[in-house]
Amino acid sequence: MDTTQESYLDLFPLDAIVYLTPDSENVLEDIDPNKVYILGGLVDESIHKKLTLQRAQEQSLQTARLPIREYMVKNVNTKNYHSETLAINQVFDVLSTYYDTQSWPAALKAGVSSGKGYVLRD
Repeated sequence: MDTTQESYLDLFPLDAIVYLTPDSENVLEDIDPNKVYILGGLVDESIHKKLTLQRAQEQSLQTARLPIREYMVKNVNTKNYHSETLAINQVFDVLSTYYDTQSWPAALKAGVSSGKGYVLRD
């Protein structure tokens, strides 16, 4: 892994960048090794709803979301809390597990904590 102060917009062609945001209508079906995936980093989803989607659209970037709705269901919980917004480390865990296993159920199980209110479909 390399780190830099430079913007991803200066480092990669726009058509190679996919901004991952839970607000995208596009479902990430597979990881393309020729693409660069941007993991957003927002702290409070209730205040910043759709901010990552808006940022990606302003930069004319492709967007995608993890296939949580496609492989998981809302779990009954006492707080009635359900969120598809994950922390950066959780998204990274999902993506790296998927890359290794080629299995979305295994990847989502590894990265989506039970506190998010979702469980794998039966």
